[in-house]
Amino acid sequence: MSWQAYVDEHLMWDIEGNRLSAAAIIGQDGSVWAQSDTFPQLKPEEVSGIMSDFDEPGTLAPTGLYLGSTKYMVIQGEPGAVIRGKKGAGGVTIKKTNLALIIGIYAEPMTPGQCNMVVERLGDYLIEQGL
Repeated sequence: MSWQAYVDEHLMWDIEGNRLSAAAIIGQDGSVWAQSDTFPQLKPEEVSGIMSDFDEPGTLAPTGLYLGSTKYMVIQGEPGAVIRGKKGAGGVTIKKTNLALIIGIYAEPMTPGQCNMVVERLGDYLIEQGL
């Protein structure tokens, strides 16, 4: 299965009638493996900030999480494994795998729990596959 198929078929699919507004799979070096048409262009410093927070949880909390210049307030995640952010009625979930970052961005009516489930389920599967 191609990386784009993982985005199209596993991240951008309907869950209880809702879907992510944007999603991507990127390498830990910031290279884009696959993304939805609506995913923002990430800056290198945004990716390095995310990786720093995975290495040292809490580093993004004071400044916020930026994706394509959009700022998200960092909320409770799973140290070293998942970063979650909130902006208004939407937010983001980022799951770290062995080689990549799985990123899902959502807006109402999708709930944070639905976004977490979609992103983390694919991330867990890729980790099981050694990816």
